[in-house]
Order: sequence, then C-alpha cells, then structure tokens
Amino acid sequence: MTIYALSSGPGISGIAVTRVSGNKAKDILKSIINGKFPDERVATLKKIINPRTNELIDEGIVIWFKGPNSYTGEDMIEFHTHGSKAVVNKLQNILEQFDGCRIAEAGEFTKLAFQNNKINLLKAESIGDLIVAETELQRQQALRIMSGVSSNKFNLWRDELIKMLGEIEAKIDFPDEDLPVDISNTIKSNAKRINEEIEKTLDDDKTGEIIREGFKVAIIGPPNVGKSSLLNYLSKREAAIVSEKAGTTRDVIEVHLDIEGIPIIICDTAGIRDSNDEIENRGVKLAISRAEDADLNIILLDPRNVDFKGFFNNHIEDKSIIVINKSDLGVDNLPILKTNIIPILISIKENKNVDKLIDQIKIKLKNQFLKNDNVLITRSRHRYHLKECNKHLSRFLEKKNNEDYDKAAEDLRLSIRHIGTIVGRVDVEEILGSIFENFCIGK
Repeated sequence: MTIYALSSGPGISGIAVTRVSGNKAKDILKSIINGKFPDERVATLKKIINPRTNELIDEGIVIWFKGPNSYTGEDMIEFHTHGSKAVVNKLQNILEQFDGCRIAEAGEFTKLAFQNNKINLLKAESIGDLIVAETELQRQQALRIMSGVSSNKFNLWRDELIKMLGEIEAKIDFPDEDLPVDISNTIKSNAKRINEEIEKTLDDDKTGEIIREGFKVAIIGPPNVGKSSLLNYLSKREAAIVSEKAGTTRDVIEVHLDIEGIPIIICDTAGIRDSNDEIENRGVKLAISRAEDADLNIILLDPRNVDFKGFFNNHIEDKSIIVINKSDLGVDNLPILKTNIIPILISIKENKNVDKLIDQIKIKLKNQFLKNDNVLITRSRHRYHLKECNKHLSRFLEKKNNEDYDKAAEDLRLSIRHIGTIVGRVDVEEILGSIFENFCIGK
C-alpha cells in the first residue's frame, strides 16, 4: 500500500508539501516527472506532469527518500509545489489514480515510522504534542521528550529489570543451584532503587500533563465584582457577557491564554451566592466544582463585598490569589486590609494594577509546578503504567522465601510489561489508534 497527503498546512500558501510513502512511490515519481530520476535526498527542480495527458501540473522541488532512510522507513517522496488549492488538488487527483495509492489517515505517516522502528512510542506522542503546541512551555516540553529524555530513562529501568528477571529465571530453571547471596542482595538492592526512582518520578504534581493540557485557573467570587470583565481583559476580546445585572453568568466560560509561554485555561464562573433560581444554583455548583479542580483560583471581590465567611474562608489557601477589583471606588478602612491577607488592588475599568495580577499568576504557577526540569511523564497513560510497574515491583520486594521465586518472576515480568508499554516495547496495538487519531492528515 502507498499513501499520500498534504503535510503542510491547508489553505493558500507560497509552498505546499505533499508526501507520498510506500512501495509504489518510486514508480509514481518516475511517471509524473520528466528527465533524469532525482538523486536520493537531493532537492531537485522538476516539471510535474499528468502521466495520462502529459499536461503540466506545476514546476517545483522534488525530494526522493529511499527506504529505510526516510521518515516512515519506506520509499518516500516530497513534492514542494506552489501552495494554491488548484495545484494541490490536481496533484492529489493524479496520485489517487495510481492503483494501490490512497490518501493517508490521520497520523499514518508517524504510525508507519513507529511500526518500522524509526521512532519509539514516546517520540511519536511528542511529535503530536509539538504539532499542537500553542505556547513556549509546551514547545520546550515536547522537544525534551523528542530528545529521548523520558524514553532513555524508561528503557534503562526496563533493561535493568530484564537482567534481574534473567537471574531469577535461572534459579527457576536450575532449582538445585542456590542463587549466590551477593547476586540475591544485588537484585533486591537494584529493585529497591528503581522502585524509589519511580516513586520520585510519580511525585511530580502531574506537571507534565498540566503543561500539555494547560494550567486551570478559575475566577471565582460573588456576583457583580467584575469576573467576566477580568476574563475579557485577559483574553483581549469579548469572551463573556458583562452586565450590571447580578447572575448574568450561569455556565462556565473557558478561554485559552498564552501568558509569557505558560499555557493557561482561565474560566469565568457564576457568582457565588444563595439564590432561589434553580439554573443559577446549578451555575454556583459548577463554580465551586471548578474552584476545587483548578490549579489556581483568583478570588475576586470589590470594596462593597469583602465578606470571607463560608465559602471564601475555605478557599484562602496556597492555590489562591485574593484580588479586590473596583479599587477606584475607594479602599480605605477595608476590614481585609487589617488582616494578614495581602490582596492585590486592581481596577479593570481604569486598567490599574492588572499587570501585577498577571505577574502573581505567573509566580504562583512557577513556584507550584515549574520547580523541576526533570519531568518525565506527560500523559495519563504514562502515569498509569508507571504506577502499575511500581505496584508489581513493590510486590516483588515483599517476597522473602526461596519458594517464592516463581511468584517473584511473575511480578518482574508484569513490571517489565508495564514499563515497556510506555515506550512501545510490547504489544501496543490497542493504544495506537487513540494516540495517532489526533494527528493531522499528512503527519
């Protein structure tokens, strides 16, 4: 089978890149260019023609990659043509006419690269993350994983566990031979070390997943303190309706922001108050739920409403910033200023001190989540399998008697299997679809 797809972005552009990969790539290239066949991995200017009519389609750069020295590991072509829809559509129509040549599915080029051992599963995932990265922090994290920082560590643990398993299975195969004491002690010592290293890796506040998805920041507070106005100010657009009427916001409104490279999902919530309106009460419950789930809460008040009884008392914590809006109305003698709580005084109307709030958001998130540059886990899939690996490794360490060798070996096998699943060193067909379906066509 041979596949093709537009690999550059859709729409009008100066240049469009169309990829073709598969066993018929060479024959296709011979058919639709004139003159000498291009040298391998050399950008060559060629006239691209319709082989049936000899009609000129375009003149562009052609690059020939002979497998396995290509991205997919198969014979592959790149056509760099002019980026008009007419040229791209005409080229794809020509490619479709070749027997056994079809348009690629989402992520199929990268899936082929994985299946042909050109990349491991972690690198495949990081390529997908790099494609959709919206902020500098996401870009940096994707590149770190692509460089092998995670896969190298996971493979090192896996290789060490396989070596231990070999020693244990030797004892099972030769039961009359006692496992030397020094080897037995070394196995236990190494297993304990790996167990502790994995526990330390898991204790990362889920920073990798949060960076990949975005930090969740909730704006909470009573009605009419300016929550929707703050959301609109930060997003630089009218994302939420602003009204003097209390209870306007009923549902949660989310906006994705890039604050100096930090990915943030900030949400406006319903004003917290007691109400006889059933729909508003549902909005209040949603607001409380978002506050509990958020990585950071902005508790927004104004000089007319600084009562911290009940709900607000429960949310003055490390993951909260206290903000008093409408400071232009006057903040002298506010009771909160006489406590040990230091709020940020802002005025969205007069554009006063909002920059200080943004700085505090960055400081809070960096202090809580961005202290460690050695994050290895970026997806819940990685975390699940590492936890399972550690669970079986802990069971292995609990084995005391020589009669437990069979059970100990099984614990190690399961540990190896789970850690191998992360990098794709075991059967992973059941997870391939969910990973590659989010890729764009042509990647």
